[in-house]
Amino acid sequence: MQTPLQSAPEGRPRLLIVDDDALITDTLSFALGAEYEVLACDSRAHAIELLRQLPEPPALALVDLGLPPTPHAPDQGFRLIADLLAHSPGMRIFVLSGQNDAAHARHARALGAAEFIAKPCDPAALKKILARALTVRDAEMRAERNRARDAEELIGQSPALLKLKSQLAQFADSQYPVLIEGESGSGKELVARSLHRLSVRAGKPYLALNCAAIAPTLVEPTLFGHAKGAFTGAATARAGFFEEAGEGTLFLDEIGELPLEMQAKLLRVLENGEYQRVGETSSRISRARMIAASNRDLRQEIKKGAFRPDLYHRLSVFTLGVPPLRELGDDKLLLLAHFRRFYAEQSGVQPFSLDEAAERRWFAYAFPGNVRELRNIVIRLTVKQAGHLLTTEDLEPEFDVETVAPSEDAPGERDVIGQAVRHLERSRGIQLDQMLQSLERGYIEAALRITRGNVSQAAKLLGINRTTLYSRMNGGDQKDD
Repeated sequence: MQTPLQSAPEGRPRLLIVDDDALITDTLSFALGAEYEVLACDSRAHAIELLRQLPEPPALALVDLGLPPTPHAPDQGFRLIADLLAHSPGMRIFVLSGQNDAAHARHARALGAAEFIAKPCDPAALKKILARALTVRDAEMRAERNRARDAEELIGQSPALLKLKSQLAQFADSQYPVLIEGESGSGKELVARSLHRLSVRAGKPYLALNCAAIAPTLVEPTLFGHAKGAFTGAATARAGFFEEAGEGTLFLDEIGELPLEMQAKLLRVLENGEYQRVGETSSRISRARMIAASNRDLRQEIKKGAFRPDLYHRLSVFTLGVPPLRELGDDKLLLLAHFRRFYAEQSGVQPFSLDEAAERRWFAYAFPGNVRELRNIVIRLTVKQAGHLLTTEDLEPEFDVETVAPSEDAPGERDVIGQAVRHLERSRGIQLDQMLQSLERGYIEAALRITRGNVSQAAKLLGINRTTLYSRMNGGDQKDD
């Protein structure tokens, strides 16, 4: 296996494997090493540290859910999926796990994983899965390069999306910054790119930097550039993103990840356009327009002391809220048609279709992973069900566990009855036992997320003892003592 900082040989993409079992990583490295430059890590922290050292993120990742310090639970694996997609939204992530639990598989896919693969996995089959993922990724990149400047990127006609499109047209030509807020997977980068393409700067450079994907010590030279000899390894002078953007657009994704020291320097650029290359004393002037995005609530980050209020107010002169997919109504069906046609054409197969009940179920599903989750579901169904008419039974394994959201601290009887009526009307019948199991699993997963995987605290939050929680996590039916 090559060291992490070596560049991949021509035509050999990088593959990240995260598993705390050395036998697994060694075996997969040997089996896949001819086709991929394999990078192996044994923990979430190790994987994040390695990614920040790489000049480009890996195209593919294989991630185990049960990682230290909680290898008995999937929490670290779930968090790593979110970390990897924050680092590189285009990365294709496959969960390769011995925790072959249907709820875990569904949740991993809702977070953005392309597929859940149970251990042990046949290397030949794994090679086919990875090769197919690269083919799809390459097709998406070609489509992006070939997209015309005025092509419709934001697909949908719902009131929420029409409002967003109207705001894009309204803000496009302004010189002031724009802050884009929205959930993970909702399409914030697509909105930023659309804002640039609609503006008078469309013919100028558009540069994007993911602040979560770069080591804190490298943020300043990356943004502002550096002089020769400014630090170890700076063999030549280099321009930064502000300089290279010129009079175009600079998009800073996940801006909430910026260190406080860098936030102060960024504020100076927004106030008067001035910045300095690392190792220089003379000031330069930036004329780039800045767009920033975050899936965090920056107002809450301000309260915690993690984000500067003066920077927030400078960035949020104009704010665009990207609506979650669950609020877009019939746009779920328009996006289904768009992605189904695209991936069927790229794969050279007939598209799948949905019967009336399946279409209602698709419309009713909340898509917690937003457009990214919808797209991944379409890709999987195109591979597995090309040309078939699908029923609700075909769709259910693709969906994450849904929970009934309480209106207050605990739902009243009227709330529960109303939610049940709406659900039954949408689905035209359910399996009560499966629904109750889904509710239980949903609350367990929610408690583990809130307590960051601490089983004792999660059990306390749920009002059961730890032994009972372990049993229910493992699919048992043990009751409270």
